[in-house]
Amino acid sequence: MRTIFTITLKELRSYFISPIAYVVFAMFLVLSGYFFSVILLISKEASFRGAASNIIITLLFLMPLITMKAFSEEKKLGTLEMLMTKPVRDIEVTLGKFLAATLLFVTMLASTLAYIFILSKYGNPDMGPIWSAYLGILLCGMSFIALGIFASTLTENQIIAAVIGFALVLMLWVLNWISGNLNGVDSELLSYLALSTHLEGFVKGVVSLKDVIYYLSFISFWLFVAVKSIEIRKWK
Repeated sequence: MRTIFTITLKELRSYFISPIAYVVFAMFLVLSGYFFSVILLISKEASFRGAASNIIITLLFLMPLITMKAFSEEKKLGTLEMLMTKPVRDIEVTLGKFLAATLLFVTMLASTLAYIFILSKYGNPDMGPIWSAYLGILLCGMSFIALGIFASTLTENQIIAAVIGFALVLMLWVLNWISGNLNGVDSELLSYLALSTHLEGFVKGVVSLKDVIYYLSFISFWLFVAVKSIEIRKWK
């Protein structure tokens, strides 16, 4: 745990030394604030549902920008080989980078609590669906991060890593739409695998154990694949 904590702190510092964290944070604040304001003006309801859906779409584009440097930068600078020669396990490095990106994401998400203050000040929102929506956003965002970290293990070019990460996230996001054109087992399977399917309940105020297990399994799977990707490339 101490090694993971050390790597997490190192990664957090690297985010804020470079302009990545500031640019992504600024883009997130502008976009989420814009969507929240527009939806509130149009609906005139003290509801977080529309804003939550748009926050997730915003994260779909922004999360690959956070994770693109996770391993790509290490490869480009030649520091990954040095890191792997130390008594540090691949899983510890991966988890440290994952936790650092997650903490940055949580900080971004915490900034949107101002929207809840506004809703509470000028309306009487149902807080249950709001907190369940936040839980869904958190789990879905962490899933984006895990998938983006895997993408970062595939190349030393950060831009390519971001594009691969976005493509993978988008493909898994729209599986639910594809399933609507199919029937039987194929439709059910694609619907279950889609990231978007399991977010719907959270946004509506329903926290299902099935959906929580799906996201946790999704995160664990892609972090496991990322570790294996690192191990394979070490032996090339």
